[in-house]
Amino acid sequence: MSFLQKRMKKWMEFYNSIIEKPLLTSTIVLICVAILVISLSLQYYIRDFDTFIQQVLAEAHGMIFDIAVIGILIFWLNQNGEIRQRIRTYKDEIDDFRLWESEEAAFRTVGNIKRLNRHKIHEINLVNCYLPRTNLNYVNLAGSNLNSSNVSQSSLIEANLENARLNQTNFENSNLNQANLKGAYASGANFKDAFLIKSQFESAFLIKANFNNAFLMEANLQNCYVMGADFENASLYKADLRGAKGLSVEQLSKVKTLYLARFDDEILAQIKTNLPELVGT
Repeated sequence: MSFLQKRMKKWMEFYNSIIEKPLLTSTIVLICVAILVISLSLQYYIRDFDTFIQQVLAEAHGMIFDIAVIGILIFWLNQNGEIRQRIRTYKDEIDDFRLWESEEAAFRTVGNIKRLNRHKIHEINLVNCYLPRTNLNYVNLAGSNLNSSNVSQSSLIEANLENARLNQTNFENSNLNQANLKGAYASGANFKDAFLIKSQFESAFLIKANFNNAFLMEANLQNCYVMGADFENASLYKADLRGAKGLSVEQLSKVKTLYLARFDDEILAQIKTNLPELVGT
């Protein structure tokens, strides 16, 4: 290799090392342009400084206006566009993993749910999603659609499922302690062996829901629709079932305990007459 070729190679390596660093490249361009402009304007600095500085200040005000109005506006529009694109990507990924029964699909979907929550998005389409053995503590899924989803053996402590659609959803052996399910549509939902301590079900639709062996201690079931719900072997210690619609003594006959549970006067009288052992244990 000749001397000239070696020099050219070194210059190319030096050039590439500069352009690979955007900040350094911008600084070099700024310095070069500043030297060029100042050298061409030097005669005006010397001969007619007062007029020249007025023009410079006028241009400076125009630059400030451009930055304040156009620059900030463009930045805001670009940022909003990027956020909307990210939200669309998260939702598309949830769609891609829908019906895919694998551990990877479950954890990827949960990750997208939490990212959507960070963008204040909580009404999410999770129909037929596979989410067993996942951590959904404190997530906000208010108004979301989880119909026929599998959320068994998962943790949803203090999760917000208010007004969510949970028809035929599987929560078997999951932990929903202190979860908010007010107004949820959970007909046919499976809460077998689930922990529902201090959960809020007020005004929820729990028609034919399965609470077999569930832990409903101090749960709020006021004004719920519980026609055909299965409470066999469930613990209803201190649960509040006042105003529960469709509740019968027959449904409560197989529960584990009704100690300190609250009912409307009419059904409480029937329980004391027919199931005194459950109220006093």
